[in-house]
Amino acid sequence: MVKHFHLRLWMPVFILFSFVSCSENIFGYIVTTDLDERLKAADTFIFLDDRDLNTDFGDEYSFIVVADTHIENNNAYGLERLKDLTVNPENNIAFVAITGDITFRSRPGELERFIEISKSFGVPTYPIIGNHDVFFNNWPIWRDLIGSTRYRVNGGDTTLLILDSASSFLGNDQLVWLERQLETTVGNRVFVFSHTNLFVGRPIGIPLQADTRERARLISILRGRCDFMFTGHSHESLFRETGGVKFLTINSFRYSSIYYVVSVTKEGVTYRQEKL
Repeated sequence: MVKHFHLRLWMPVFILFSFVSCSENIFGYIVTTDLDERLKAADTFIFLDDRDLNTDFGDEYSFIVVADTHIENNNAYGLERLKDLTVNPENNIAFVAITGDITFRSRPGELERFIEISKSFGVPTYPIIGNHDVFFNNWPIWRDLIGSTRYRVNGGDTTLLILDSASSFLGNDQLVWLERQLETTVGNRVFVFSHTNLFVGRPIGIPLQADTRERARLISILRGRCDFMFTGHSHESLFRETGGVKFLTINSFRYSSIYYVVSVTKEGVTYRQEKL
């Protein structure tokens, strides 16, 4: 019985070691740069420019939302195939959003591969930072190649608000920023994007927002002032609605090839799940 107990005790460690190569520091998968350090680079843009951040999507348009691409060793797992959709004028795609974990180990080549692919889409691509994108304290790679992890996009009568939840929380300063942004979006379509999911569909799921009080505060801030919030992280597709806000969690693109097409018309907002 004692030997059996020890085996069960050490099993999570064995699994963790099998997940990484021997040349890697396993604690790099746990330790992340402090959120405050990332927010110091807010409104500093490298990948996006003013034309991307201030545009007009029009009255009727569509956009694509993808999550957890986990690009690794130059393999984007088919992400480049979205180009066939974005360049086709009949689809009327205004932009693409990727809700975090764009990379697998936050290495420069992985993020450079994302940039290469997204530039081929012909429409703006809005990256959201995830926990995998800050592994091994590699936040400076995102800072130097992408820039800000929290930002706003003005799309005519549409507003996009991108949040940094890569450390599984948003923090007071970011929530105050979100509330102030929402005060200036009256009459607009508002879409919020973040990485960490707020809801899970199973009794045992991947951890969501770490602080339940912060989660409740976020839902309260968005109440009646946001159309959709899009997240990833849990590698499952899930829909919830509360306070007049629709919360859509996107399945992992790497492991499912699933993406969502969201269509905006004068009548409202609809979405559908697709698979490459």
